[in-house]
Amino acid sequence: MSTAFLTDIRETFLPGIRDTILPDRDGGHGPLPPVLISMTLVTGLVDAFSYLGLGHVFVANMTGNVVFLAFALAGAPGFSVAASLAAMAAFALGALIGGKLGSRHRDHRGRLHSSAAAIQALFLAAAVVLAAIGSLAAPGYHYGLIAALGLSMGIQNAAARKIAVPDLTTTVLTLTITGIAADSALAGGSGSKAGRRLLAIATMLAGAFLGAVLIRHTQAYYPLVIALAVIIAGAAATYRLGKSGPAWVHAPGGRAR
Repeated sequence: MSTAFLTDIRETFLPGIRDTILPDRDGGHGPLPPVLISMTLVTGLVDAFSYLGLGHVFVANMTGNVVFLAFALAGAPGFSVAASLAAMAAFALGALIGGKLGSRHRDHRGRLHSSAAAIQALFLAAAVVLAAIGSLAAPGYHYGLIAALGLSMGIQNAAARKIAVPDLTTTVLTLTITGIAADSALAGGSGSKAGRRLLAIATMLAGAFLGAVLIRHTQAYYPLVIALAVIIAGAAATYRLGKSGPAWVHAPGGRAR
């Protein structure tokens, strides 16, 4: 390996991962980066459950659902127009709820996250109950789960967008992967965010892998139980750490109300 490559790993890549997992509490984003990384894990868990347990449908990745809808309209087997539309409608409604919370708590990212995560947890809890007591193949439970999970992930996505920590959207990785390549030293960029970006990709991969393993070898609703626990823990963290009004609760360039 070249000296320049090793230096880049030591000075940019590894610090990017460290600062995301263990950020400076007094830094610009405080505990928000690891909380958003945990929500990225939730995305992998929940989409693994929906795709493998509810048919070819995502409840977090709406780009995939648009493509699946096109497949279903073309008559491709295994895809459902109704399921894709239900997921997109539920996600949009959840995003509306998340947007309302973002407007209400625009000057306090701690309250925004904790309140959004608390409501998200309610929908996840409903999904856990539905998945535990019903049959995933039964239409009533099937669409109930799509609705509950789509709502929860729409809230998460809207809240993460309003919280606005760079490169931590919790659901969308296309631009993240693009940034790794387009901003790399080979492309003439700084490559300074590659650590955080790759961590987000690895986290979603880990969540989807864990979800798939659990669905195949244990109870199908176990990924949702883990997702619920992660969301509750994140909500508790931002609620407690943001109560005193530290600097990170205000968006960069924002002001306290």
